[in-house]
Amino acid sequence: QVQLVESGGGLVQAGGSLRLSCTASGRTFSSYRMAWFRQAPGKEREFVAAISWNSGITYYADSVKGRFTISRDNAKNTVYLQMNSLKPEDTAVYYCAARSEGDGRSVYLIATYSYWGQGTQVTVSS
Repeated sequence: QVQLVESGGGLVQAGGSLRLSCTASGRTFSSYRMAWFRQAPGKEREFVAAISWNSGITYYADSVKGRFTISRDNAKNTVYLQMNSLKPEDTAVYYCAARSEGDGRSVYLIATYSYWGQGTQVTVSS
């Protein structure tokens, strides 16, 4: 079992930056592939970014590529999402998710993630 707790959300002006953190419980954090998803009001939850267990592979949605960076610190059981050049359309609840590193299915699929945090609100004003 893994419990995930996100933090770092808030209100920021367009063009600003925020860093989200997600801390996991348990001693096997390094065996999980971690990801961030987001859900805007009235929209489906969508993939944002993912990272492999050793940070060797990262994945990004086209909408955030070049602006967001996912990273992790296995010693701290924490995954981060650095968000720069924020836009109003980035406004959403951001969720941290985890799944086994050995799962070979697409990282973009929500249903493949076993563990989810409670979410943190990010609001970008224009």
